[in-house]
Amino acid sequence: MSLAAKLSIWIVLGSTHRLTEPNKPHNSLYLINPDGKIIDRYDKRFCTPGDLRRLTPGNRFVNFAINGVKCSLLICFDLRFPEIYRELYKQGVNCIFQSFYNARQKGPSVHTHIMRQTMQCRAATNHIWVSMSNSSGYYSPYPSCFIRPDGKIDRQLRANRSGLMVNTVDLGRKFYDPMADFRDMAITGKLNNARKAVNDPRSRKRTSL
Repeated sequence: MSLAAKLSIWIVLGSTHRLTEPNKPHNSLYLINPDGKIIDRYDKRFCTPGDLRRLTPGNRFVNFAINGVKCSLLICFDLRFPEIYRELYKQGVNCIFQSFYNARQKGPSVHTHIMRQTMQCRAATNHIWVSMSNSSGYYSPYPSCFIRPDGKIDRQLRANRSGLMVNTVDLGRKFYDPMADFRDMAITGKLNNARKAVNDPRSRKRTSL
């Protein structure tokens, strides 16, 4: 908090937040503003079965604006639930800061091959920037990265090495977005993009060529 005020910067800090006993703590991100004040706290909404033995899930989003960019906070296992990202899209969020601690493994795992890719999918299908931070401890199956709204990884750190990235969210940049004309339609529950259903017997007959 003192460093945030001294340097006049925003800080998102991961920790646990103790609750009144016998309630289990939250897995949390503290949001600290450039005055050095904690202005909000995000509590991980979806906990793994292991988490639930020692943690209490949260139940609210934390949205805030930095220089006109609407941001939100998420944690780790939240990425498994696309409904969360759809809701943030509907709330007009531009950038998600998503914190992970996936480390102390023996070597590459399924997470090496699916975590960044899943996050890229969340970014592209909702056209949202994502800052995806992970531990640099040994062994972390994937490194921290920064993902554009088209799903491309813009930059990433070296795996299992500490490092620093400075990235820019530019809302004026245009990215490939083939869903742009149909995303809102799909969100309302219309699961094709025809203006109306075709009235054609050859369309209705599905067991012949």
